This record gives sequence, C-alpha cells and structure tokens, in this order.
Amino acid sequence: MKALRCPVVELRQYTLHPGQRDVLIDLFDREFVESQEAVGATVLGQFRDLDDPDRFVWLRGFEDMSRRAKALESFYGGPVWRAHRDEANATMIDSDDVLLLRPASVRGGFPVPVGARPAPGEPARFPPSLVLATIWYGRDPFDASFVEFFQQRVRPVLAETGGEPLAYLQSEHAPNTFPALPVRTNEEVFVWFARFTDEGHIDRHLNRLQRSERWHEQVLPNLSKRWARTPQRLRLAPTERSILR
Repeated sequence: MKALRCPVVELRQYTLHPGQRDVLIDLFDREFVESQEAVGATVLGQFRDLDDPDRFVWLRGFEDMSRRAKALESFYGGPVWRAHRDEANATMIDSDDVLLLRPASVRGGFPVPVGARPAPGEPARFPPSLVLATIWYGRDPFDASFVEFFQQRVRPVLAETGGEPLAYLQSEHAPNTFPALPVRTNEEVFVWFARFTDEGHIDRHLNRLQRSERWHEQVLPNLSKRWARTPQRLRLAPTERSILR
C-alpha cells in the first residue's frame, strides 16, 4: 500500500469546554481543512474521542520541519485563522497536548486515501468506521531493532487478531520550528493506528489479543520491559470530512 508523504506528523489532543466539541468540529471541517492544505500542511484526520466527550483529536502532516514552520506561519498569520480564531479558542481548555512524530520506517506512514474528501456540508461517502490509536511510552528510544521487532513479531499478531496497523510512528526529536505551538518534549513514544468497522470490532480484536498465546509468550514480555508507563488507547470516530477513516 502506497504511503502518504508526511515525514513529520503532529498528533494533537484538545481538551474542550463541555458541549463544545461539535461546535469546534463544525468550524474546523468548514474553515480549517483546505485553508491549511493551501499553505503546505496535510490534514490527515479529525476525530471525536469515544471515551471523552470533551476531547477532539486530529493529525496534521508536513514534508519536513522547515516547511512545517512556513506552513504554520502562513496559516496562523493568515486571514482564515484571524477571522475564526476567537470562535475556535473559545471552545478550548487546552490545546498543548501535542506529540511530534515521524514514520518509524519507509512503510510506516499513513496510506494514501482511497477517495476524495467530501465538501463541507456533504455527507460522508464511505461506510462508518473507527480508528484505534495506541501510544506506547518508552524508557529508552524506540530504535531500529525495536522497529524490526514490531514489523517481524508484533505486527503479525496484531493482524491475525483483527488489528492490522495502518501506520506506525515514533517520536520526532527535531527542535520545534514553530515554538508558538508547544509540543511534548523529552518523551519517547511509538504510536500505531488501526481501522475498525465499529466498537464491537475493536472489542473483538482486544479480546483476541488478550487470549493470544503468541502475544503473551513472544511479544508482551519484550514490550513490557520497554514501557515507561501504561500504554494509552484512543478510540476515535472520524468526522465527516476526515480522510483517515
């Protein structure tokens, strides 16, 4: 499967005021998709967190760190953000929970979407789906040997239990080229994403994983030695205009 060329990816988690998530999503999907892509960013996906009604999660990609700086300078200094920033910011409690990532291998990037993004106000053109993002926090960097371990040992078990990864990324430690938007530093993370049809599909995958002998005997002991803390799972429902779905 061909991967999108986004060597730099932001995983952004926003904490919102109660009842404001759909307000922000309506604004975001209408005003902040094409306007960001026009200046060099790629809006990879926008999501409702199924387990937190006040969390909005989205992914944004760039060609490299220097072009990230130029794109963000153009967007946040431009007319669209200036016209709508007060309305957007009014929905948010915190927007600083941001992981800066890069694909963990040449095959680790997000796949090219199979269809065009619907225009604002148009219904979604694809069947409903969910995305599961799993974040592993490492004691040490996730090096090349770990990536090989993931590809050779972890990925096959995830696939046979119904959770074939769409993409897998790791921490990007390049200096933040747009310091007006903070990112989480001094963390080692490995993040993988998988697509599911519904919540039952996710549950079946996790149950099969829990019962898998290969997972408990060949994978989990190695993983648990690397983890600095409990992994985080985000069960994400794509918005109507998300191309990752």
